[in-house]
Parts: sequence; C-alpha cells; structure tokens
Amino acid sequence: MPYEHILVSEADGIVTITLNRPDKLNAFIGHMRRDLAEALEHAGSDRSVRVVVITGAGRAFCAGGDIGFMAELMQRRDADEFARILGAGRRVITAIRQMTKPVIASINGPASGAGCNLAFACDLRIASNTATFSQSFAKVGLHPDWGGTYFLPRLVTPNKACEMFFLGEAIDAAEAARLGIVNQVVAPEELENATLQLAEGLRAAPPIALAAAKHAVYMSQGSDLEEMLRYETEAQLRCFESDDGHEGVRAFLEKRDPKFTGH
Repeated sequence: MPYEHILVSEADGIVTITLNRPDKLNAFIGHMRRDLAEALEHAGSDRSVRVVVITGAGRAFCAGGDIGFMAELMQRRDADEFARILGAGRRVITAIRQMTKPVIASINGPASGAGCNLAFACDLRIASNTATFSQSFAKVGLHPDWGGTYFLPRLVTPNKACEMFFLGEAIDAAEAARLGIVNQVVAPEELENATLQLAEGLRAAPPIALAAAKHAVYMSQGSDLEEMLRYETEAQLRCFESDDGHEGVRAFLEKRDPKFTGH
C-alpha cells in the first residue's frame, strides 16, 4: 500500500523500505513511524520476502524525530500524543528484531537520534563514507529511545556509550567502522550496489538456518552457555530435518551451488 513518507519496493525477494522525506533529512513526523512499522511487519510476514533493506532518500539516512513537530507537542503539553509516537517507535524496533529475515541498514548519510537507533536495530549495517552517527537526544534535553540504551552499550564499551549519550556528538563512518558499529564502509556512489550485493548473498542463503542464527545471536545476550547449547541442538535438528538442509549437503557433494527454498 502507498505511504505518505515511506517508499516500499520489492524485487526478487528483496524488499527495500526508503524513508522519503528528503527535504527534512527523513525526520519522523505524523504517521511516518506507524507506516514504517506496518511496512516492516508486512515484509516480516510475507514468506516470499527473504531480505529487508532500510535506507533514506536524499543525503540523509534519518535525522530522528522532527524537532519542530515535538516543539508543537510541548507547546500543547500533549504527553499523550508523545507517548503514542514513542509506542510507534517501539513497534518499529520490535518488528525488526522479531522478523526472521535479515534486515540491512543502508546508511547513506547522517543517522541521528531515533534514526541512529533505527540503524543500530538492524542486523547488518553498510554505510557510505559520508554517514555519521549521533545520539543527539541530550542536545535537546531528551532521553534516548528506539532501543538506543539497549543497542549502543552492546556495540561499544560502556564509557564510549556514555560519551555518545552524554555529549550527543556525531562520529563519522570511519570511526563507526573502527568501533565495529558498521560492517562495511563504501564510497557514496558504491553504496547502492554494495547493498544489493549483500542482500543478494543473503537471499541465496538458507532462510531456516538464517532465522535460527539471527535468533541465537540476540538470545545469547541474555543467556548462559547451557541455554545456548540447548538452543543450538534444537536449531540444528530443525535444519537437519529441513529440505534446505538436505539440499545444502547434496549440493556440496555434487559440487554445485545450492538452491534453498525455506522449507
């Protein structure tokens, strides 16, 4: 379905969701958060979708919440509406993390505030060398949201997380790569093709095994070794019994590329 500030396209099992408010650096306003959540939930439930990409139109990934809009809410003291848009943000993050498919953030420029944490919620991050990342909340007297206090301390050391939260200063793509925040940094003109290559590689991978591995990565952050060993056994048995598991072994022995179907 069409959305006012979100573009959704699909090609051969790869869904690309583009934040489309380039004149405002794709800052969230109105129903934009809800629309993003709906697009993600639809992609997550569609069995034909194998990979999801999130990016931004124009020169930015996402500037976070529209400050002018938030100023209007503050002027009206409309805490109920502010709580509603915070709930829509939670819905976006939950959709990404509960989705069994890999989600790529293709970060074409500044990612600030909620936009930064939207990128952090994704499973893989590929960035243009013009991208920047900032937890800009403190600069306007607000607290991090969109899962920032969960994601950032798991991506960097606690003191670096404190620095980014306390000061709100941006780091560039090179520093993000050094910290392990992004998987890959490329020139701006190479970002679209590099993202597509990554998405195509994931599309060719076995969906059941990828879904189990995604769950394992995030499950491990709150589990002990024994829990993970039990989960690995269960997941490995599911893969062993799947058509894709049989196809992968046959293809290896026959020295050909496997054709995984997700069954």
